[in-house]
Amino acid sequence: MISWPKWSDQTRPAVHVSLGRIGYDEGLAVQTAVHGHCVEDGWTDTFLSLQHDPVITLGRSSSTDHILATPEELDALGIITRPADRGGNVTYHGPGQLVIYTILDLRHHGKDIRGFVTVLEQAMLLALKPLGIDAERIPERPGLWIGDRKIASIGVAVRRWVTRHGLALNVNVNPEHFRTIRPCGLDVKAVSIHDLMDAAPRVESLAAPLVDQMAAALDLTVVHRTSSELKEALA
Repeated sequence: MISWPKWSDQTRPAVHVSLGRIGYDEGLAVQTAVHGHCVEDGWTDTFLSLQHDPVITLGRSSSTDHILATPEELDALGIITRPADRGGNVTYHGPGQLVIYTILDLRHHGKDIRGFVTVLEQAMLLALKPLGIDAERIPERPGLWIGDRKIASIGVAVRRWVTRHGLALNVNVNPEHFRTIRPCGLDVKAVSIHDLMDAAPRVESLAAPLVDQMAAALDLTVVHRTSSELKEALA
């Protein structure tokens, strides 16, 4: 059995695991299992990076009125819908989008939920700068924006001070899929890095730099583990 790093005030470790492309239900099951170990067994802060198969998720304040496509149209596009226990409204996840589930114990980070969301936003801002992309935050609208177009979403849930869900950064997402929703319940358009550059980077190439930015802001040292090692630790 592989032992998983636990929190230490001396080393302050955080684990990053890349799950690759994974269905929403399977990814949620992994996230839930890791969260449970963080809550009950003292596993350290964990970042899970991945891409999902096409899915529309509905947060706690969602309305199905913000899904603009019919069930038949969603079926034709291969998009499923799922409820989500995070904050926020309707959002889309799919290939070409970097999702990072952030499973962090906020008892080690000042029990500051708003500050945690700011860390996620700031990390994405810094990760985009080397690409020549200047995104911005908009008060009361979590995520990142390019003018009036949304390039990144944030939605979190917290149980016993341990966070779940996290962020989604649009790298090269199918625009037809974005048109099936009203993002976050707003009459705005989504945009991808691909729309702003001649050649967008690979989704996987942005995961480690983004995790590094979040870890640096939280004074954490990143340890990389494989998905096989995580599976064994969860067995």
